[in-house]
Amino acid sequence: MATEPVIIDCDPGQDDAVALLLALASPGDLNVLAVTAVSGNVPLELTAANARRVIELAGRSDVPVHAGCDRPLLRPAVTAEHMHGQTGLDGAGLPDTATALADGHAVEAIIELLRERPSGSVTLCPVGPLTNVALALHLAPDIADRIGRIVLMGGAAGPGNVTPSAEFNIYVDPHAASIVFRSGAPIVMLGLDVTQQALVNADRLAAIAAVDTPVSRSVVGMLDFYGARSRVNPSAGSPLHDPCAVAYLLDPGLFAGRPCHVMIEVEGTHTLGRTVVDRSGRADTHPNATVIDEVDAGGLFALLTERLARLTA
Repeated sequence: MATEPVIIDCDPGQDDAVALLLALASPGDLNVLAVTAVSGNVPLELTAANARRVIELAGRSDVPVHAGCDRPLLRPAVTAEHMHGQTGLDGAGLPDTATALADGHAVEAIIELLRERPSGSVTLCPVGPLTNVALALHLAPDIADRIGRIVLMGGAAGPGNVTPSAEFNIYVDPHAASIVFRSGAPIVMLGLDVTQQALVNADRLAAIAAVDTPVSRSVVGMLDFYGARSRVNPSAGSPLHDPCAVAYLLDPGLFAGRPCHVMIEVEGTHTLGRTVVDRSGRADTHPNATVIDEVDAGGLFALLTERLARLTA
């Protein structure tokens, strides 16, 4: 099979960093055309720098990083330093980046890459707030038909993780999420229902540590820091959100889900950012996303560990 061209839109964040490393370690499967940064877990200045720190760690400074939107479309910025630390990559032990940002805004880069590649050939993999993707769709509506698919981490059919109703990525910019889910582009949604099954426990972390490379040591440091703040319970482990989206690109057989119609709540006092997943068909609408709700967690972590071991630069 040919490699799949992909644009990874992210807000690193430790789990974004691991997702990036998984993609960059898989050049036989994924051709990472660009990494686009957005404000989310920490402000844009840090997410753009962190993306470059990660590509340097992977030995892939050939991959361009474009800085994108520094705030949501209509709401004030929301960040999560309480989860990710003041840098967003606390625990990683990485030096400051020496790689320059690529020329051009992330939104412009998304539009240009979709227009210059054959229609339907490029996958978008957003693992942060959807501001960059939504603004690209708003400014260039023609790209909706050129997107091969959007495989995103975000949302939840069940409870949220930032409010009782909302998952963080969608909550940060629900108006952007609404644009994306109404765009008509094929969407695969990997939300909390599946990512909270992909738990970093002691055995899985030890397997990554046993790789014993600069990359694996950095990953262990990040997951130690992040896991202490996001643990489901002391014995179960902590969820690994964003790498699930990249793992789906690499091995969709690890996952299961079904087509549903997904609506985004943009006005609710208590439910802002809620992904309303219609599993019953009561809304009398056609499915606009494949909603993933099962994962072979053991297989996912075996894939992640094997791919991380490839990064020796």
